[in-house]
Amino acid sequence: MIKSQRELSRRLSETIGFTEPKLKLRQYLTPPNIAAALLWTAFMNGDIKGKVVFDLGCGTGILSIGASLLSALKVKGFDIDASTLSIAERNAAGLSNVEFIEMDVKKITGSCDTVIMNPPFMVKGGVSDRAFLDKAFSIAKRIYSIHNLGTHEFINKYSLRNGFKPAVIDSYKFPLKYSYKFHEKEKVNFMVGLWFFKK
Repeated sequence: MIKSQRELSRRLSETIGFTEPKLKLRQYLTPPNIAAALLWTAFMNGDIKGKVVFDLGCGTGILSIGASLLSALKVKGFDIDASTLSIAERNAAGLSNVEFIEMDVKKITGSCDTVIMNPPFMVKGGVSDRAFLDKAFSIAKRIYSIHNLGTHEFINKYSLRNGFKPAVIDSYKFPLKYSYKFHEKEKVNFMVGLWFFKK
């Protein structure tokens, strides 16, 4: 059993990241410390242990694995990219309460106790985090998510319009390491917010 946020971060740092990230899907690795902070808050709020948890746009599975380690009853990670899910499967080897499903988040059905996610940040010409929020709002009453802090006004207003009360748990520098050919620097930091939405 994981006993601290620091221990969770250490365990998550052992996961394998993207081998060939896809720009169209805005695939960036969630830093272990940020993933651990989001998950530990959800855990302390009673929204992980013994709960059914959906990870939308799970990527290589870092949030799904963290929820599993924190004793979720069942974790389902959804992603549209089959090659990324194969990495997630390797990362989650030995964890019996995790299932990864190749699916567009818009097509997810059913419901869960808690949604966790680090959706693509809202940008022009790419996948928008709005589609992830729409799905999350329709399947759960407790949602933990990471968004560009610069969009906080939109995020807050959009969640309120959908009947959810937003709260920023914390903010972090999110390091984007050189991943795509158009990147000019080895690493760029920008600010993200960790949000908790409840209905």
